[in-house]
Amino acid sequence: MNKPSLNDLRHVGEGFLMGSADIVPGVSGGTVALIVGIYERLVGAISRFDAHAARLLTTRKWREFAEWIDLRFLIALGAGILTGIASLASLMHYLLEHQRSYTLAVFFGLIAASSWLVARMVQPRDARQKSVAWIAAIGAAFFAYWLVGLPQLQGGDSLLYFFACGLLAICAMILPGISGAYILWMLGAYLPVTGIIKSAVHLEFTGRDLATLTVFSAGCAVGLVGFAKLLRWLLARAHSLTMAVLGGFMLGSLRKMWPFQLPVATTEESSRMTQYANYLPESLGSHELTCLGLGLGALAIVLALEGWAARRS
Repeated sequence: MNKPSLNDLRHVGEGFLMGSADIVPGVSGGTVALIVGIYERLVGAISRFDAHAARLLTTRKWREFAEWIDLRFLIALGAGILTGIASLASLMHYLLEHQRSYTLAVFFGLIAASSWLVARMVQPRDARQKSVAWIAAIGAAFFAYWLVGLPQLQGGDSLLYFFACGLLAICAMILPGISGAYILWMLGAYLPVTGIIKSAVHLEFTGRDLATLTVFSAGCAVGLVGFAKLLRWLLARAHSLTMAVLGGFMLGSLRKMWPFQLPVATTEESSRMTQYANYLPESLGSHELTCLGLGLGALAIVLALEGWAARRS
């Protein structure tokens, strides 16, 4: 097998890891891209969907267009991402409904580890930048803690709502440290969207499901192109401050992934919109110890993978 084909397979594998990560509320596909070393290439390729790319298309300069946007890389990566999402959507849907505490424990460990990785990317040049980064991180953490404590939003069946969810989720997907699936979770759209994907995989979706998925995908496309340009600008001009805000947001968001929760209310529309309240266990039984072990195990795996990647680089 020649080298270009091997590179394509490698990019498909990297995309699969990113897609698998983004279907989990708490893991960022952007963080995976950073770990495997393709993050800057990905953001750069997406941000090149611009006026120059449009001119190349309208003048039918196909080869130049493909080279300008790094099309071969994007196709291989996109195929892997879609495969990862499709293969894990059904599993995550089941786990969140039937093994909630254990699943949240894993998510908690994953977020904690990912926030540490993001914090290590904060490298202020002087004491002033360090102080600003600390203030930004603490402020972001408090804001996120407050935000995730709000009642889960209920967008109903509005197509405009799913368009907005797609736009926001895809922006989070390419951010290192912020999970697109987690944004969907906060917006109350995670289970509806993964449920539609689950039905689509089994060819059981309705016309309404198809319309919802199409509109959601359109929101993803719009957000992906627009936000990549903004992200590229922020990382180039305020890298440490941006990473500090992301790290703080992740720490504050741990409130939502606390594994010990009790249902307190259910909307009239569906039990999938159940509201939960956190509680602190009074004792450590087998259930609590299992949650603790799963959380620590997830944290250790992420840190071990990051260490392995660092040794390779």
